[in-house]
Amino acid sequence: MNNLSELDATTKASVLLEALPYVQRFKGSIFVIKYGGAFMDSSDTSKRKKIASDIAFLHAVGIQVVIVHGGGKAITKSLKEKAIKTEFKNGLRVSTKQVIKVVDTVLNKEVSPSICEDIIEQGANAMPINGKDLLICEQKQFLTNNKEEETYTLGFVGDINSVKTKLIRKVLKNESIPVISPLAVDDEGSIYNTNADSAACKVANALKARRLVYLCDVPGLMRDIENPESLISSIHIKQLDSLIENKVISSGMIPKVESAKNALIEGVKRVHFIHAEQAHSLLLEIFTDQGVGTEIIHAERKQNI
Repeated sequence: MNNLSELDATTKASVLLEALPYVQRFKGSIFVIKYGGAFMDSSDTSKRKKIASDIAFLHAVGIQVVIVHGGGKAITKSLKEKAIKTEFKNGLRVSTKQVIKVVDTVLNKEVSPSICEDIIEQGANAMPINGKDLLICEQKQFLTNNKEEETYTLGFVGDINSVKTKLIRKVLKNESIPVISPLAVDDEGSIYNTNADSAACKVANALKARRLVYLCDVPGLMRDIENPESLISSIHIKQLDSLIENKVISSGMIPKVESAKNALIEGVKRVHFIHAEQAHSLLLEIFTDQGVGTEIIHAERKQNI
């Protein structure tokens, strides 16, 4: 082992000491992580392994980690290979029974096991759970031209209304990490595709999670999407609507932000948006004072949470 200089030793020790109060504070807490982003589909497996190592670290220090994942690009690829048409409306995939069958296979036979494998390689236990064993939904209705009396659907696209937490808690009790796909069923047992951001929010609410973390393709919320230096490191929930109205928050970030608002209203302490491809962004956001992404907090609550 090489001898560290006094400066190097002090620097390394300061990082550990900065993390210590967070490790102590969060031990035993539930963190829900929305696992998504371009890194999932990258041929560079090192990116996924870095995320997996961060997740394994959280698990090792006593945080109860629950993962909810997407898989849109993998689904689109599989549908294309099977010559099944892919159609999107309002950013959501129109889902016929034929499409749902492919979605189920890709998410639960390919994506979930792959995420679990990455985590297990980092020394933590992980277990895939098919969302349709946990998530209860109804068919999602969309307004036509903002007229309440006129609605349409996107086939088997669901809106989650409840989460069965017993299986999740059982996996956590067995010191394993649940890895959940965003499929759901209605009261008659029909299978629906759901938005993974919304699914993560619903799971966090049902588990009364302390943190909800979204892994994104951007550093967080930015006042100028072209300028990473415009990152908003911390923001109150009440400020979000004006950012949406002024189009500072737009496109695919809107459903994430709406889910974040819902989670905070329902009792999640803080919501974080972090860049999935930034090395160890998960650890830096959770265990350092400054963080590296965006945290959203509830204005009326104490900040030391």
